[in-house]
Amino acid sequence: MKNLEQLLRETDNTVDMLRNSQIGAYIYPVVPNEFTSWRDEQWAWRNTAVLFDQTHHMAELMIDGPDALKLVSHLGINSFANFPVNRAKQFVPTSYSGHVIGDVILFHLAQNQLLIVGRVPTINWVEFHGKTGGYNVQMERDDRSPARPGPKAVFRKRYRYQVQGPNAWKILEKVNGGPIPDVKFFTMDAINIGGRKVRCLRHGMSGAPGLEVWGPYEEAEEIRDAIFEAGKEFGMRLCGSRAYATNTLESGWIPSPLPAVYTDERMKPYREYLPAVGYEGLGGSIGGSFLSKDIEDYYLTPYELGYGPFVKFDHDFVGREALEKIAGEPHRKKVTFAWNADDVAKVFRSFFEPGIENYKYIDVPNANYASANYDMVLNGSKTVGFSMFAGYSYNERSYLSLGIVDPDIQIGDVLTLIWGEENGGTKKTTVEPHKQTEIRVKVSPAPYSREVRENYADSWRTRQPAE
Repeated sequence: MKNLEQLLRETDNTVDMLRNSQIGAYIYPVVPNEFTSWRDEQWAWRNTAVLFDQTHHMAELMIDGPDALKLVSHLGINSFANFPVNRAKQFVPTSYSGHVIGDVILFHLAQNQLLIVGRVPTINWVEFHGKTGGYNVQMERDDRSPARPGPKAVFRKRYRYQVQGPNAWKILEKVNGGPIPDVKFFTMDAINIGGRKVRCLRHGMSGAPGLEVWGPYEEAEEIRDAIFEAGKEFGMRLCGSRAYATNTLESGWIPSPLPAVYTDERMKPYREYLPAVGYEGLGGSIGGSFLSKDIEDYYLTPYELGYGPFVKFDHDFVGREALEKIAGEPHRKKVTFAWNADDVAKVFRSFFEPGIENYKYIDVPNANYASANYDMVLNGSKTVGFSMFAGYSYNERSYLSLGIVDPDIQIGDVLTLIWGEENGGTKKTTVEPHKQTEIRVKVSPAPYSREVRENYADSWRTRQPAE
C-alpha cells in the first residue's frame, strides 16, 4: 500500500494536492443531523441543557504498560510532573520544528493505563512512536465510525456522552440519585446512571459545569435514554451533529489546524508509516482564500493556537528545542471574528439574482468546507491572520469564526476577511464556481461567549476578560 511519503514525491505541490482534494465534505457520522432543530439545540446549551453524543466522530487509543506516561511525556508540550490517576488534560504534541500535530483529551484511567480521544492526526502520531520507539506499552485503537456506513452496523468500544448547559447539574443529580461528587475541572470520578456505575469527567463546553460520561458501547442506548428521561423536566435536548460542530464557535477551540507532517527530513519515517489514503493525505483537504505554495505557511505553533500556557520545559519532548528558541518572542494570538451582517447577507443575496456570478456559499450553521480551513484576514492590504473555523451562532445571532491574528491586532479592530477561493474556486467537491468577496469582521475575544469567558476558570479554553 502506498504511503504518504510516496504520495508526496509523486505530487507536484502538496498545497495544490490538498486544496484540490476529492474527499468531499467532513462528516460527523451516525448521529442524526437534528433532533429538534439546530437553532433549538444551540439555544438549549445556553439556556437549559443538551446531551452531546460524542461516540462516533473521534478516534481513541488505549495505552497500557509501564512506559505509558513516558511515551506521552516524550511527545507532549504538557508537563506530567503532576498527573495522577483520575485526571485528564488536553494533550498537544508538536513536530520536531515545534509546530502542532493536533490535540486530544488524555485520560489517566488507572496506573499504567491512558486513553487518548480526539481527531486522528494525534492518534496516528502517538501510535507511531508507541510502535517504533522501544516503549513497553500495548495499544488498542478504535477508529471513528465510518462517515458513510450505509447498511452496515456500526460498533465502537465505548459510548461517550456529555451533559452540558445551565441545568446540567440538576439533571445529573437526578439521574445519580443524589449529589454529584465534588470534583475539580478535568478530574474523574463515577456516578450512577440507570443502576450502573459510570465513569465521568468534570468538563464544560457551554460555560456551566457539566460531565462527560463513557462506558461499554453495548450500554450506550440505555445510558442515553436514562439521562434524557431525567432531563425532560429541565428542558434537555438531544444535540444533533449540525449544532454540535458549532459549539466551539462560542467556547473558543480551533479543532482542525493542518498537522505539521509534510516537510522536515526528521519526519520522513513518520510519513513512510502513514498511508497515502489517510487523513494527512488523500483523506484530508485545505480550503479558503489563503494561498501559499509553501505548505509550511499553514503550520501553526502552540502559542498561536492559545496553548502557550501548556508549554512546559520541565521535560524533554519532540519539538522542545524549536519552541525554546521562540518562547520569548511575540506570537500571533487566537481570537474570534464576528462577521458583518450586511456583508453576510450580500453573499446570500447573490444566490437570488439570476444572471450574476455568485459568491461562495456560506453554509448554515457550519460554514467549513474543508478539513483544514484558512481564509486570509487583511488589515488594509496586509495579511494579518487566518480565519480557521466558521459558522453561525443562534445564541449570538451572528456568524463567527475562530482564527489567529498578528500580535499588534487589538480586540475591537475591524479587519477584512476574504471569503471564497481564487480563480473561481479549487476543484474540491465542496466548492461551486464563485467569485471572492470581502467580509468585514470585528476582532473579539476567544472564547466569544461571555458565559464561557467568565466561568471557565483554570480551563483548557483560553480564559480572557470581558471587553
